[in-house]
Amino acid sequence: MRIGELAARAGASTRQVRFYEAKGLITSTRGPNNYRDFSETTLARVQQIRELLKAGLSTRLILAVVPCLDSPRDPIVFEGVLPETVAVLERERDRLTERIDILTRNRDAMTGYLDELQQRAH
Repeated sequence: MRIGELAARAGASTRQVRFYEAKGLITSTRGPNNYRDFSETTLARVQQIRELLKAGLSTRLILAVVPCLDSPRDPIVFEGVLPETVAVLERERDRLTERIDILTRNRDAMTGYLDELQQRAH
């Protein structure tokens, strides 16, 4: 698919897609007309990248975990992974877990509130 379609389907701008490609987070091929061509799997990758960015991860850190985005085990990269990278990933994982817990509590509270509203409306 072309960059415009990818961007629209992923809820991103074409500028963001080009940025992700420049950072090495996604790849494309070039057609005979020199237009970028993205695979269908790139759509899910762009959506994952956007969610990780919203969660506060940097593009540098996302690049470090790109091999795990499709599958945590295939391919798993061991060479060149520094202890500092592991420590950063652990901190980010813990921070994400904390955010998930907070969001879950907020969702549950909102659900309880809506349940009460609906019961009183009947």
